[in-house]
Amino acid sequence: SSERWEVRIPPNVVRRKLDPSWRGGFSLGLDWGLSRTGLAISKGFCIRPLTVLELRGQKLERRLVEMASKQEVDEFIVGVPKSSDGKETEQSNKVRSFAGRFAVVAAERGWRVYLQDEHGTSIEATDHMIAEGIGNCKGRGVDAYAAMKVLERYFGCMGEGIEMVVPKQPELQKKLFEGPPQDLDFF
Repeated sequence: SSERWEVRIPPNVVRRKLDPSWRGGFSLGLDWGLSRTGLAISKGFCIRPLTVLELRGQKLERRLVEMASKQEVDEFIVGVPKSSDGKETEQSNKVRSFAGRFAVVAAERGWRVYLQDEHGTSIEATDHMIAEGIGNCKGRGVDAYAAMKVLERYFGCMGEGIEMVVPKQPELQKKLFEGPPQDLDFF
C-alpha cells in the first residue's frame, strides 16, 4: 500500500483520538545525544521527566528495552533536532542512525519508533527549568526535560508531522503490524 507508515500504524496519540476507550501502552520520549540521552514518559496525559542515561550503543539500547518493559511502553518518540530554518543537521543525521538501529530492536517486541521534530525544545526545557526554579540548567537535568518537551510537542500536535522509523526486514514489519504480545494483566 502506498499509504504512509504513520497512517498504517498510527502512534498512540492518534489511536486514542480515534478510539477514546483504546488501552494501549505508554510513550517514552527520548532526547538522544552522543554522551547523554534524556528520557521522559507519558502515562495518559501525564508527562514527566524520567531519567538521563549516560550510555551509548548496545548498552543504551538494552537499558531502553529494560525500562520500556518495566514501564509498559510500546512506542518511542525520538526528538530530531533541525536547524532554525527546518533543515536537517549533522546531529539530526546521528539521531536518525540511532533511531534506525533501535527500531530493529524495538520491532522484535512489536514496539514502534517515531521521529518528532524537536526544533527549539532544549531552549524551552531550559526556560521551563528556570521558571520552575529547578536547580542546575546546564548538564544532566535539562536532557530529561528536553525529552519531556519532545513528548509535549508530540501530544500537542496530536502526532502531526511524526515520522515512523521502519526496519527493512519484512518479518519485523509484520511484528509491528501485530503489535506487542498481549499481556493479560495489562488489560
